[in-house]
Amino acid sequence: MVSEKVIRPIAEDESITTDVAIVGGGLAGSLAAAVLARAGHQVVLIDKRAVYPEEFRVEKIAGRQVDILCRLGFIRELETVACAYDRVINIREGRVVDVSAGQTYGLPYADLVAMARRLMSMHSGFIVDQVTAVSCSDDVQHLRLASGKRVTARLVVLATGMAGALGHSLGITRRILAERHSVSFGFTIARPDNSPFGFEALTCYGERAADGVDYLSLFPVRAGMRANLFMFRDPTDPIMRELRRETKSTLLRLMPGLQSYLGDFNVIGPVQNWVMDLSAAEGHLQPGVVLIGDAFQTNCPAAGTGVSRLLVDVERLCTEYVPRWLETDGMGKEKISQFYSDPGKIAADQHSLRMAHFRRALTSSSDIRWNVRRRMHFLRRNITHRVDRIRPGWIARVRSVLRA
Repeated sequence: MVSEKVIRPIAEDESITTDVAIVGGGLAGSLAAAVLARAGHQVVLIDKRAVYPEEFRVEKIAGRQVDILCRLGFIRELETVACAYDRVINIREGRVVDVSAGQTYGLPYADLVAMARRLMSMHSGFIVDQVTAVSCSDDVQHLRLASGKRVTARLVVLATGMAGALGHSLGITRRILAERHSVSFGFTIARPDNSPFGFEALTCYGERAADGVDYLSLFPVRAGMRANLFMFRDPTDPIMRELRRETKSTLLRLMPGLQSYLGDFNVIGPVQNWVMDLSAAEGHLQPGVVLIGDAFQTNCPAAGTGVSRLLVDVERLCTEYVPRWLETDGMGKEKISQFYSDPGKIAADQHSLRMAHFRRALTSSSDIRWNVRRRMHFLRRNITHRVDRIRPGWIARVRSVLRA
């Protein structure tokens, strides 16, 4: 793992000139800084927090996300800070639907960001400060910080999440696609005697459309068994308060099939929750500045596509476009548009929105078509699971033939 000591602090009175200035030191910004700096580009990362706080955000890395981190060369660092597991029991109404297999990592978001920041090399600098103004052009970009520092860069990357003040000053706005689309809860559970649960990881799906419960995901982190609950329900509904105050009893009322798998347990530590709007940036095609991650488009946490989108943005921007852009003069719209037109990025963005609407409809729609589709969805998964138990690998081989 790269030591934190290699991140060069910036002196208070220093005027900084760099290739790329990245605003926002969450996962997207920190990973982008690490990828570009490792490739030898001069990078400055700017964030108002020296240590990222314990926020309820991304807590699992799986599937395609693991593949991208492997390609970026960061998987070893992830393995040193996360809890790895490769088997998830999926249940509904107290019965097994199927079992998922695949390498997955559980860890708090703050630890994930800290890992990304440690990957920054000697070619990067980290400024603990706040950007108060930015002016962009076809050639050089200028940033003014709250401390009085000034940063000059060829390219500015906005990785500011849903905070839109800086983008707004450039004429970038946000269009709400679905207000209050979903609600997520995060908390940790443990047995009274701290004995282990009888599973490595478990997902329990909601039982009734009226409850608006998509699923509860239970998985290991270093602090214990982490729980992520995803719902499609009005955030002002009284049940939200019940979930915060009487988490255990409310959870078992909504998902009674959990009891036989969990036995006696307690909720330990705080119960955090997050309300997510689906939104996308508009007016973002600007000279000298590019948006990545949630700054460009938000995602439904239940769909599990947010980190995938973020990593696609980082990989395509930082390995394909920025190195090529820096080889020639200028940073006009014609260059910036290449990233927004990237087929891989567009596909990831569109897939994320499709999955957001699909998960909501599959979970909570009372329309007869969705009721039938919901039953068929879980029935098909269960039949596939039963066939695969009888003839292991047969389903995978059939799918491989159909894709050929």
